[in-house]
Amino acid sequence: MNNADAALEASPLPEIGKLTTAELVASLKAGLWDFRTAPAYGLVFSTFYVVSGLFLWWIGAGTFLWTLAFALGFPLVAPFAAVGLYEVSRRIEADEPLVWGEIIGVVWREKDRQLPWIGVILVMIFLFWSFFAHMAFALFMGLSTLTNISTSYEVYLTQTGLTMIAFQVVVGAAVAFLTFGLTVVAIPLLVDKEIDFVTAMLVSLRTVSRNKQVMATWAAIVALCLFLAMLPAFLGLFIALPVLGHATWHLYRRALYHPL
Repeated sequence: MNNADAALEASPLPEIGKLTTAELVASLKAGLWDFRTAPAYGLVFSTFYVVSGLFLWWIGAGTFLWTLAFALGFPLVAPFAAVGLYEVSRRIEADEPLVWGEIIGVVWREKDRQLPWIGVILVMIFLFWSFFAHMAFALFMGLSTLTNISTSYEVYLTQTGLTMIAFQVVVGAAVAFLTFGLTVVAIPLLVDKEIDFVTAMLVSLRTVSRNKQVMATWAAIVALCLFLAMLPAFLGLFIALPVLGHATWHLYRRALYHPL
């Protein structure tokens, strides 16, 4: 068997371990260590997210079709930035040299593997959420007096408006956690092993299911950190994104045991 055939050979399924809160803390510390060890890589990959977020926010004042087009395209390419962070953490962990060309090469090669399908799934989830949000608005506010919601925010402070917001927050949290469950282990697993994306997502869901409390805590930490990081004009994301990205790799390594 030549090297190409070996590279394409399917990896054995990993065993799912039991995580503890202490391992969350250890993963965060390891993520911070990786960022401090190789800050340039973290800043470059996080810049992709920050610039894209600012751009999407800026074009939000433009036409709906352009906003939708960019919002649909972003989930297709966003996972590739995470690949760079995972590869940096893998190399630090394995005591391998950090070489820009090789790391970018790893990211580039993912386009021919299973990772793009994760982007497709994220787009489908986005389309569902976009449809649901519009439907919820129509159901709650459709019979209200015609109001320009971009300038008359008091409509959201009515009983109907607050009920709609609460409803969307609850459903949005459920969709967000489902997305988290599908991807938190799946993306680093696809980068690390030769495995199909459906199996990777199932492994990810089973990992979250077996570690509900710890994974729910991790999801809350990620959400809180990202929310706080976005407040000063997205600038905090330059630190939060790489630290969380590196930490996710280490949490993945602690969550799964790979047969030799």
